[in-house]
Amino acid sequence: MATTEFANERDASRYTMRRDGVIVSALDYNDDGRTVAFTRAFTNSPFRGNGYAGELTAFAVDDAEKAGRTVIPMCWYVADWFDEHPEREHLIAR
Repeated sequence: MATTEFANERDASRYTMRRDGVIVSALDYNDDGRTVAFTRAFTNSPFRGNGYAGELTAFAVDDAEKAGRTVIPMCWYVADWFDEHPEREHLIAR
């Protein structure tokens, strides 16, 4: 069974999702201390179509909420994710 790990790699300003140690998806961000702007979601081509970017986005949004941040969904994927999760829209920076 594959192991899945999520991480906030602050030094690289990105969240990552790894399966068996291999990065399958990444979410870049900029954090100004009040808001987190998610700028680019990416899943490596061999892993696309498995919902990994959605899992990683959920992890990142949860992490931002725990840190007391609001989110600026600059990436189209993250904006679509919020459209599909209206219960989380209170986290969007207005």
